[in-house]
Amino acid sequence: MASSSGPVYWLGNDTLRVSAALFAENRHRLCQGLKAKEGVVPKSVVVLQGGEQKQRYCTDTDILFRQESFFHWAFGVTEPDCYGAIDVDTGKAVLFVLKLPESYATWMGEIHPREHFKEKYAVDDVQYTCDIAEVLYKMKPAVLLTLRGQNTDSGSTSREASFEGISRFEVNNVHLHPVIVECRLIKTDMELEVLRYTNRISSQAHKEVMKHMRPGQKEYEMESLFQHYCYARGGMRHMSYTCICGSGNNSSVLHYGHAGAPNNKTIEDGEMCLFDMGGEYYCYSSDITCSYPANGKFTNDQKAIYEAVLKSSRAVMAAIKPGVLWPDMHRLADRIHLEELVKIGILHGNVDDMLKAHMGAVFMPHGLGHLLGIDVHDVGGYPEGVERIDEPGLRSLRMGRVVQERMVLTVEPGIYFINHLLDQALASPAQRCFINNDVLARFRSFGGVRIEDDIAVTANGIELLTCVPRTVEEIEEFMAQAQGSSKSFSPVVSQSF
Repeated sequence: MASSSGPVYWLGNDTLRVSAALFAENRHRLCQGLKAKEGVVPKSVVVLQGGEQKQRYCTDTDILFRQESFFHWAFGVTEPDCYGAIDVDTGKAVLFVLKLPESYATWMGEIHPREHFKEKYAVDDVQYTCDIAEVLYKMKPAVLLTLRGQNTDSGSTSREASFEGISRFEVNNVHLHPVIVECRLIKTDMELEVLRYTNRISSQAHKEVMKHMRPGQKEYEMESLFQHYCYARGGMRHMSYTCICGSGNNSSVLHYGHAGAPNNKTIEDGEMCLFDMGGEYYCYSSDITCSYPANGKFTNDQKAIYEAVLKSSRAVMAAIKPGVLWPDMHRLADRIHLEELVKIGILHGNVDDMLKAHMGAVFMPHGLGHLLGIDVHDVGGYPEGVERIDEPGLRSLRMGRVVQERMVLTVEPGIYFINHLLDQALASPAQRCFINNDVLARFRSFGGVRIEDDIAVTANGIELLTCVPRTVEEIEEFMAQAQGSSKSFSPVVSQSF
């Protein structure tokens, strides 16, 4: 959609308007980074390949398309099967779109001319993908810069652009990846505005789930309500990741919600719930976790564990600023958790000795948090020269580098009672000496608590992007008020047939 200030992505109603200038600025930053990189020669041209429309297994049923993240960062294109080229010297951007057959107009809708895409995405030129080799040849590039590098979270290698005729060109697949990753790491003002929006809508969706929470409902009903709110109110067709809606012992399953455990348990009175869900708008993510009792009232044990996690969350967020080392923030959370578990009586002994024995990882085996952006586990956590720390807990940390201004991160400490890890600790002479097994037995079916917020790093500290009830008092008051109100956003009402 075009506006007086240029084309924007907008889904109507109260959804966010995102200017195509966001992606033009990203391309400019990329060119500046490449010009400054040793080894990148004049007349270099970046070539990126977008995501492909795919079908489910051997059928003709389309999988809902979502753009490849690097391509989206540079072009903001929603259509599949595209390419993009950027002249590093001039910044000129060329988008390549499919030349569609006439049958498309019958089954899929209007076939737009190239000028439509040029205006929609504010690029310098639009050509057809079938002509990519000829168009690039006329640009007379000294070298094509293609994307190849490892994602340090998944271990997978990014897909390098390939097309018929690429063998005619000098190709370098080394220079581009580290530069574009560092560009994605630091968010622009316009990117931060989109991330504020995804957090605002997702925070509101979490609050709607809290309003409608009642024992006796299924976990997937809460998932459905969250997704419905994000899409209906925020235009979020995609979630940032598979929703985690764990109740009771399921709240200790770190990646609950997968196909083998699909959010299908009945939520029981008195159980803790851990709901980790985030909506995605125009490929920009959010990642929020709320933990609270299903009946809206914390027991003494639930309050003790919850407040221990909240204490570590707030201590970490108070400590974050440019220049701090992210693994040190994880260590801070571990220390506070262990101190609080001693107060509760689950552990006893010297906390420094516990840290040496890696007791923190018994109760929080995952990392403290991660980068957030176009991917929920965004790129840039381990650049060349930054090695993963091979210790329990820290080896699962998705970022190991120094915190910088304009990074966007999750802060998600948690305490979990995972039987597998507890049994391992009790079998370990180095760890079992710290455990009061009689008290621990009381928490064996507790589940877990995670408190996850999204933050943007500022010059002196952080900007908190997430806005949900966090203290025990806030949660209990909010849920009590919600139970007496019928004016909140309503989920789909079931019907009898």
